[in-house]
Order: sequence, then C-alpha cells, then structure tokens
Amino acid sequence: MLHSMTGFARQSAETAFGTLSWELRAVNHRYLEVQFRLPDELRPKEQVFKQQISAALNRGKVDGGLHLQRANARQGDLRINMELVKLIGQRAAEVAANLSAAAPLNPLDVLRWPGVIAETEFDAEPLMAAASELLDETLAALAGMRASEGERIAAMLISRCDDIAGIAASVRERMPDILLAVRDKQRERIERLDVAADPARLEVELALVAQKLDVDEELDRLDSHLTEIREALTSGEPVGRRLDFLMQELNREANTLGSKSADAQTTKAAVELKVLIEQMREQIQNVE
Repeated sequence: MLHSMTGFARQSAETAFGTLSWELRAVNHRYLEVQFRLPDELRPKEQVFKQQISAALNRGKVDGGLHLQRANARQGDLRINMELVKLIGQRAAEVAANLSAAAPLNPLDVLRWPGVIAETEFDAEPLMAAASELLDETLAALAGMRASEGERIAAMLISRCDDIAGIAASVRERMPDILLAVRDKQRERIERLDVAADPARLEVELALVAQKLDVDEELDRLDSHLTEIREALTSGEPVGRRLDFLMQELNREANTLGSKSADAQTTKAAVELKVLIEQMREQIQNVE
C-alpha cells in the first residue's frame, strides 16, 4: 500500500493531570524531520517521543504539538511551611518594635517569601506514559489519513501508467510504416539527383538511417519501467525514492524518443509522454 507523506491528526484524552491533546502535521520531505512543542514537564522526554515517531514513519517533515490543559488544583496541594511562617512573624515583630510607625505584616507578602509555599514534587512518569499512549493513537490516525491519500495517488499513477503504455504501443505499431516512409523518401531524393547509385551501398545507407530512427529499445525500456512502477505500488514498502528514480528513467526514454522522431505524430507522442511523466513526478514528491 502506498502512503503519502502529507497528513494531519489530532487526539485528546482526559488524565489525572488534565486534558492532553496531541496534534501532528506532516508534509513531504526528503528525510524524516520531527519538531515538537511540549509542556515544560515533558521537555526532557522529547527524544523519546521522536524515537516513537521514527518507529512509525519513514519520511516527511512532522510538526508535533502536545498541549496540557491542567486540572484544577486539589485541596491540600498547596503546602505551607508553617515553621518558616512563625519565624518570619517573630522577626517581623522584633523589627516592628524598633520602628515608630511600622505597618502590619501582610500575609500575602509572607506567602511570597521564598520557601513558605513548599513546591509539590512532580512525578512526570505517569504523565509521560499517558502522553506516549496518546501519541500512538495520534500516529495511527495520521497513518490512516496518509494511507487514504496514498490510495488516491496510487490510482492516479496507475492511470498515467496505462496512458503511457497506450502511447508507447501506438508508436510501436506505427514504426514499421514510419521506417518504410523514410526509406521511400530517401530513394526519391536520390532519384531526383539523377545519379547512378550502387544498390548495395544504397541499402547500407538506408539501413543506417533506419537504425538511427529505430526506437524499439526505448519502447522496451519504457514498458520495463512501467512494470517496475506497478510492482512498486503493490510492494507494501516505502517506495518514494525508487519511484522518483523511475520517473527520471521514463523521462530519459521520452527525450530519446523525441530526438529520434521522424514524423509529427511521434514528436507529439513524445511531448504527451513528458506531460504524463511530469504529472506523476509531482505526485510522487508526496509519496513516503
């Protein structure tokens, strides 16, 4: 099955920490390139997420974002160091006793004092596990979208292969008549010159002309490349680079066919081939 490198997926889940949401956007790229936007608590785990994505995807530029909408703080989560609060109060009272007009101590100012509010230790592992599980679900959704797009591309490529094969068969069918017409035209030119020609030498020259115009090898290679493309589309493996190479080979045969053209119809056929090959090449840029 063919897979596109283009896709989008978004998945959310409710956890004890709040609502987790993964977003993955993928576009075509020569290699696999992954970028993340992560909550501060999970930044140390970025490499783990990248490995998780690289195990599921082969090529593409992936822009990922993990969002955490935190749950409301539960009662008791805010821990206050009362021993420190008492000590601050005592010292403030001692200072106030030596001042003429000291303002009363503001409790909010006390709460801002370093160490008064004890930071709750945060265990990132449960959050990491939830994020990793949700990432797997998001990757599965992304793969489904990429596979669907890949099916559309594969259908288009098969259609273009059929069109190219039809043009090649038409050119092959007409080649004997084209070569015969070239031979007749060469004979007419010699006859108009009104000179004696060695029949054997003439046949050699006509054979050389026919050899230069013969495109059987090009048409055979064209058919061979089309067979390889069809096999690649059903291989079930990443074939983007292989297909890109085959497009170069198809284009080379189309150019040679055009350069050997001996009539307007063959030239037109070469141009039509190049148009079809370019349409395929543009789509293959999105294939994994």
